[in-house]
Amino acid sequence: MTDSNAFDNIIVMNAAKLLFHIISGALGIFVAAKIVPGVEFYGTYFSLLIIGVVLGIINFYIKPLLKAISFPIMILTLGLSSLVINLAIIWLIEIIFPRELEIIGLIPLFWTTLIVWILNSFFGLQGKK
Repeated sequence: MTDSNAFDNIIVMNAAKLLFHIISGALGIFVAAKIVPGVEFYGTYFSLLIIGVVLGIINFYIKPLLKAISFPIMILTLGLSSLVINLAIIWLIEIIFPRELEIIGLIPLFWTTLIVWILNSFFGLQGKK
């Protein structure tokens, strides 16, 4: 395999991973709005796709940086700071899209984060095959 083919494979794998983050983010917000009390989605399917794109980009680019920066704290808290990072990302999405998404309270925020995390994990496992 040449260097060009290896580079192309890396690009395709990263693009697929980003796509999985976008799909799982949009699907996670949609599922949470349907089943979690206190989570309301008022937008269209297109705005849901935009939310998924923003959430996917944050999860793909910014979340690894936040995890690297908070690594010492993550060791001390046995990984609970990772949950705080995920909660903050979903909360940021709610702040960015106030007309489309409303999460009322910490418990609905936790369940929404959990749903998005589960879907990210599921699609991440599917992408590794």
